Amino acid sequence: MAKFIQEFKDFAVKGNAIDMAVGVIIGGAFGKIVTSIVNDLMMPVIGRITGGIDFKDLFVNLGEGSYATLAQAQEAGAPVFAYGNFLQNVVDFVIIALCVFLMVKGISKLKRTKKEEEDAAAPAEPSEEVTLLREIRDALKK
Repeated sequence: MAKFIQEFKDFAVKGNAIDMAVGVIIGGAFGKIVTSIVNDLMMPVIGRITGGIDFKDLFVNLGEGSYATLAQAQEAGAPVFAYGNFLQNVVDFVIIALCVFLMVKGISKLKRTKKEEEDAAAPAEPSEEVTLLREIRDALKK
C-alpha cells in the first residue's frame, strides 16, 4: 500500500499532471468567455442578418401537434429535432478552435522569437576546422 501511495504522489506532483489540471481550469473559464462571445455578441448579429432568427429555437416537430417554440414542444414532451442547438454548438466549436489556433500560433511565434534572440546572443561555436587550426597554431607557438 505504501508503494501505491508513493507512486500516486509521484504522479500527482509531476509537472505534467499539474499543468494539465491548470489547463482544464483555464479551459473551463475560457469556454465561458467563448460562449459569451457567441451568445452575446455574434449570434445577435447573425440573427439580425438572418431576419431575427434565434438559432437556439430552430426545431422540427416530429410528433403530433403544433408548437411555437422549442421550449413549448419540449415541455409538452413532443419529440423534436432541435437542429438549432446543433448549429449553435458548431458555431461555438469553430470559434473555440479559432481562438485556440491563434493562441498556439502566437505562443509559438513568441517562443521562436525568444529562441532566435537567445541563439543570436550566444557566441557561435567555431567549426571543427577552425578548432584544429587553432590547436596547430597554439602547438607551433610552444
